[in-house]
Amino acid sequence: MMLYVRYYYTKKSFALQQKLFVRTEELLRERQKTENLLSRVLPREKAKELIDQGKVDAQKFQMVTVLFADIQGFTKITDEINADSLIDQLDRLFFEFDSIVEKYGIEKIKTIGDAYMCAGGIPHPNRTNPFEVVAAAVEMMGCMQKLNQQLNNGKEIWELRIGIDTGPVIAGIVGRNKLTYDIWGTTVNIASRMESASEPGKINISENTYLVVRDLFECKFRGKIPIKNKGDVNMYFVEGFLPKFSESSRYIPNNDFRVELQLVRLADLEEFVLEKLEKGLPKNLYYHNLKHTVDVYTQVELIGRAENIPNEDLLLVRTAALFHDMGHLIDYATHEEMSVKMAHEILPRYGYTPEQIARVAEIIMATKLPPKPKNILEEIICDADLDYLGRTDFIPVSNALYKELHEHGMVGSLHDWNLIQIDFIQKHQYFTQTARRLRNVNKDVQLKNLKRWMNELENDTSL
Repeated sequence: MMLYVRYYYTKKSFALQQKLFVRTEELLRERQKTENLLSRVLPREKAKELIDQGKVDAQKFQMVTVLFADIQGFTKITDEINADSLIDQLDRLFFEFDSIVEKYGIEKIKTIGDAYMCAGGIPHPNRTNPFEVVAAAVEMMGCMQKLNQQLNNGKEIWELRIGIDTGPVIAGIVGRNKLTYDIWGTTVNIASRMESASEPGKINISENTYLVVRDLFECKFRGKIPIKNKGDVNMYFVEGFLPKFSESSRYIPNNDFRVELQLVRLADLEEFVLEKLEKGLPKNLYYHNLKHTVDVYTQVELIGRAENIPNEDLLLVRTAALFHDMGHLIDYATHEEMSVKMAHEILPRYGYTPEQIARVAEIIMATKLPPKPKNILEEIICDADLDYLGRTDFIPVSNALYKELHEHGMVGSLHDWNLIQIDFIQKHQYFTQTARRLRNVNKDVQLKNLKRWMNELENDTSL
């Protein structure tokens, strides 16, 4: 009887567990459907926040670039083509706009009839949004030209008018049954005025935007417009990318433009990485700490510019310098490998190509001792990483490194450490001409000081 009762309740418990498992799977699928649906109308992060908390707080952003685009001559268009063809072409045009906006990481806000609105710098603040939004506007103009050529035999049936402004906005979710992510503020109003004051086939930007983007785009002053509570605002037409930053067409950016954009974006990456290191590095890293990363990051730029390397190479070696010790957040002994792993995870979010990430990984691994660089970029980071050997603060930095290695069980007494240091410095040679010019003399001086200090330590039995 006892065996039967145990069997009965075990069977019943198993059936309940099966029902619970199935129900849990159903709930997870429903949650995924809800998240997917919301992410189609809201930024993914805001959709998750809405699901988790039941609400989304409004947020203020200090630098956002807002774009309004409007199709011109709709009356003429309806006379030229039938209604079905009109809607098909408009749908195709907005699909192309969506693709351009997504490529530059810009947030689409809404479409109203034949008008299109988007904004850069939300929901993730960044420094590059003025460049990205203006670049998107230029490509939209090129897209409009291509569409007319393909669908309307080159006739200017579709005409686009664009207005842009940069400044602070407030962003949030409005609506109860039909949720939308929207933005408000003076910047939105000025961008709308820039659009209404523009001309068909023209991109009209405010002075706020012009002052940021003028070094990458061909801009032409076209007058002032009175804005309520702002006075007269200068306006500029964007003619396209500057010749040195464009392909055969002024509407298509070249690789030099993309590199310039990445160099601006590097400041956002720098802020992200340094914040992670400051908050996450173990306290017993007396040498491989935030200061060391900043030192190497600064030094690679100094050496790289002195060695006159191309801008893209400078971008890659500076990126590698930021990441080269980030692996200490995960593991001490294999930090170079962990740094490479983190670079592969993080850099795609900042617009790095797979080829660029692979090169960054090779530069990081070149810092593994003993250094054996294979090219100029690896030589630069190896020299920057061991820059302290030729600096006047060599002794305190060396002591900090000894303390760190000693606590990790990687070196014995201070006497043994200094013997290792003397042997290493005597064999070490800087690779780049710049580092040899800046540090070799001081390195020889520090070697003499270290030997003299060693003699003093040998007479001090307490050490």
